[in-house]
Amino acid sequence: MTLYAAPLDDMRFAFYDLLGGDATLARLPGGEALGRELIDAVLNEAARFNEQVLAPLNQKGDAEGCHFDRDTASVRTPEGFREAYAQYVDGGWAGLTAPEAFGGQGLPHSIGALVKEMIDSANLAWGTYPLLSQGATDALLAHGEDWQREVFLKPIVEGRWTGTMCLTEPQAGSDLGLLKTRAEPGENGAYRLTGTKIFITAGEHDFTENIVHLVLARLPDAPAGSRGISMFIVPKFKVARDGAMGERNAVACGAIEHKMGLKGSATCVMNFDGAEGYLIGQPHKGLMAMFTMMNAARLAVGIQGLSLIERAMQNSFAYCRERLQMRALSGAAEPDKAADPIIVHPDVRRMLLTQRAFAEGGRALALYAALQSDIEERSEDAAERARAGEVLGFLIPICKALLTEAAVECTYHALQTYGGHGYIAEHGIEQFARDARITTLYEGTTGIQALDLLGRKVMQLQGAGLKHVLGDIAAFCQQHAEDETLGEFVGPLAVHAKTWGELTQEIGQRAQGNPDEIGAAAVDYLFYSGYIVLAWMWARTVAALPESSLDAEAQAGKRDTARFYFSRILPRTHAHRAAIQSGIDGMPAVR
Repeated sequence: MTLYAAPLDDMRFAFYDLLGGDATLARLPGGEALGRELIDAVLNEAARFNEQVLAPLNQKGDAEGCHFDRDTASVRTPEGFREAYAQYVDGGWAGLTAPEAFGGQGLPHSIGALVKEMIDSANLAWGTYPLLSQGATDALLAHGEDWQREVFLKPIVEGRWTGTMCLTEPQAGSDLGLLKTRAEPGENGAYRLTGTKIFITAGEHDFTENIVHLVLARLPDAPAGSRGISMFIVPKFKVARDGAMGERNAVACGAIEHKMGLKGSATCVMNFDGAEGYLIGQPHKGLMAMFTMMNAARLAVGIQGLSLIERAMQNSFAYCRERLQMRALSGAAEPDKAADPIIVHPDVRRMLLTQRAFAEGGRALALYAALQSDIEERSEDAAERARAGEVLGFLIPICKALLTEAAVECTYHALQTYGGHGYIAEHGIEQFARDARITTLYEGTTGIQALDLLGRKVMQLQGAGLKHVLGDIAAFCQQHAEDETLGEFVGPLAVHAKTWGELTQEIGQRAQGNPDEIGAAAVDYLFYSGYIVLAWMWARTVAALPESSLDAEAQAGKRDTARFYFSRILPRTHAHRAAIQSGIDGMPAVR
């Protein structure tokens, strides 16, 4: 079984010392009582649950997978999964960040992000079952009617029901304008939905008494394309307006997918055959409700990537400290042994430090984004809320795409450090590599995130979030310009930030002549942006070390990793910049 110990020391460093998260929450309404003692108690209990309950089920769940009964259209999850969910609900975790008015604990999203990282590191497949309940909660809070929130939110928050997002169809992947699912008006304000949805995470399972599907469909008078999409609540068992649960609805799982990874997670084909549902929000405005869910889900998937980096890293570090092979080139590091541990070899150190740089830098980035979500939701200052929303909108595609692509890279490195032992199932490392691959695909591929970042957040919205981030980086660099201990980080960061702004303007000018310039530059621009944002997080990390609670050895390790990031990973920006500047001419038509 692979190792997992919740990285509480680094979580506390990132949240308290680096980002000042406790101080930020304390000044926001509802956060006055959120001191370190309470936050630490939540994190400690989450660590216990994840280390002792979920982590031991991870490799077993992958080996067993889910079981589909075609006769009953039911799914049985791997052994132990259902019992773990019962403990999760009993512990109050299902409603951790949900409003108290609906039975939740009302804790901030940033605390939820820390807990979610632990869940996904411990058992990512299991973590997909409650994942989309958060998106359903957000959509109902923002767009649902009062009776819908009362009837559907309370059991979701309690954990008695779970939620899904039913968007994708066989002929319509990311282009939702092509979807065909129909919604016909029925009796008593309800609708009848007919169509097929695919790739539905947790569309069917044995955890809860009901499953609430949020479904995109077209009304009879819907205009063509994405402007004609509406969103509906369609429960597995019918639910009346007074909350009474009735007979089985006409929605059923038709199959579960046979996948590369996440085998303990049920990915379902869902068939709607005149299923009864209720409209959420206004007719033909379903995309607005969908994006409310999608934004939360995209940040959550970025955290999934981070969680896999952390789990794989812990195991590869442990293995490389113990595995003996060859001698250090500079001479025997441990002459009393038959060979040296492979951690002494430079290329092994490269792979280990790459994992650490992305894990610890990525954690800071994800928490920074989650704090923006808390500010946007809780601040009493309208200008502060707007600014936080713009920064969050800008960072979400970076968090989602960069951290998941880094998960693919880092789980590959972890497997590589094991050599042939990494390729076989017994050690459990190959599972992380398989599980990581889907994170770059669902909730929008890396290419979709890149187009959202460059095409929408930068060009269409005139770079509001980018301007805030560049301004904050400039202020940080100016604040520490005379600090000799930070010179090796602040100087390069300032240069990169300046070039970032100039390169963005270049792309915008070229795109005026040919809109394809956006598509040609988008993915490279996302990586370029992400590497600079991570450099900012690492520079801030080093600046925070003297006043932190970390001991001298941990501080030295942080500074060494920051140096590695700046010398070995940040230079990747030069290749991405060159690719961007080659423009659409550097990407000829495929013949």
